[in-house]
Amino acid sequence: MPPKSKAPPKQKEQESTPVDNEPLKTVYDRSSHIHRQGHPYASSLAAGGPSGLSPSDRTVWANAHFARTPALLKRLGNKAQRDVWNAFLEKKEREKGRWLDLETNKAVAVTADEVEEEKLRRKEIARLRMELYGERTGAYGTDPAWDDVVPMPIEEPEGALAAIAYPEEYAEAISYLRAVMAKKEYSPRCLRLTEHIISMNPAHYTVWLYRFSIVQGMKVSIPDEIEWLNQVSLENLKNYQIWHHRRLLMDHYYPSIESDSEEKAKLAKSEEAFLAQILAEDTKNYHVWSYRQYLVPKLGLFGETELRATEALIDEDVRNNSAWSHRFFIIFTDPANSTPGSLSTEYDPKVTADIIDREVKYAEEKILLAPQNQSPWNYVHGVLVKGGRKVDTLQGLVERFVSDIGIEGSEKVTSSHALELLADIYAEKGESDKADLCLRRLGDKWDRIRLGYWEWKRALLKSN
Repeated sequence: MPPKSKAPPKQKEQESTPVDNEPLKTVYDRSSHIHRQGHPYASSLAAGGPSGLSPSDRTVWANAHFARTPALLKRLGNKAQRDVWNAFLEKKEREKGRWLDLETNKAVAVTADEVEEEKLRRKEIARLRMELYGERTGAYGTDPAWDDVVPMPIEEPEGALAAIAYPEEYAEAISYLRAVMAKKEYSPRCLRLTEHIISMNPAHYTVWLYRFSIVQGMKVSIPDEIEWLNQVSLENLKNYQIWHHRRLLMDHYYPSIESDSEEKAKLAKSEEAFLAQILAEDTKNYHVWSYRQYLVPKLGLFGETELRATEALIDEDVRNNSAWSHRFFIIFTDPANSTPGSLSTEYDPKVTADIIDREVKYAEEKILLAPQNQSPWNYVHGVLVKGGRKVDTLQGLVERFVSDIGIEGSEKVTSSHALELLADIYAEKGESDKADLCLRRLGDKWDRIRLGYWEWKRALLKSN
């Protein structure tokens, strides 16, 4: 049998080194002093490496590195891991008994009762601050509520080419996050920790996932969480993680209210109001529109209210392609008017002629407002496909913006999108020469920046 791993030798408490009580005059002096306090072996390691430490200090230093690096710690057996943590925590507990007097700048001994009294005092102050201001005002290392947690700092590999210079506050918070995540702790303090980290880095994907796990584990009120999330969303309009978290909350919450029509209506109303508020800030925010397309079928929001809301955004900005796309979605995926699962690029026999006529007319009205706006041209083309109609039904509209193609001196085009649609009309009729002429004129004059695209379409036309 292999020999059992030996527990590290018990360290003898070192005598306190005299503390220089000269006042710290510069920022550099203060920074160096703080660094020495947090890295007690840094000077000895820099001077002579690990061999320059005393046996007991070398053991504590090695244990600390094993404890902070899970990958290294996993290489040890269970008993050896316990020994590492015991040695590390013993050192931490010993240091609580040697406090620095701020007036004399000297280390003084304190009793266990004094330590407990100070912990209770700080805990009460922290509680009052949280109640009064709702935010942290100090380091986690000095917060008694976190005394039982050994932080797991992020340590860059030695000689890293691009080490990340984390701000001190952020680095400390992340080290505590890693520690509680390793234990899968779901508690109010962990929820506040995630809020603190999100306030510093709202794009931290992992902390959002952990926060959702806490919400599930603690059975946090979803409406309360959404209310908090609304404010974070308004402060970070372009953040993707926020909207993914919102989806997770909705998927978690909806089954519990699915049979309650009153609660469903209340949720739908609050979500619609919030989305309107966000879109008032940024009408083309992709994340918001993506979430809205998720929400409509989830809460059954198909109908006039959603259609009118989309119309209002198009009236405000006829070039809002996001609103045009959403209009197409709510009309042609509505279970009441369409075939479930029908693709957006295929004919759907369930869509009525009245709907097709209405949408063609709507698009034509918007085209007249801005003929060079591509959105309604794409929209009307898609509507015709859903209705199984040919594009030549739009020839009358197209010819209002295109005339005398290929005739020198009299050729007139007020919409390149109309000319492209005219090429499609000719191709549909089998008039390849006229279609090719339209595409060639687009590349030569009316849309030269996409010459390569028009040449590709010409080649495709000839191959067919």
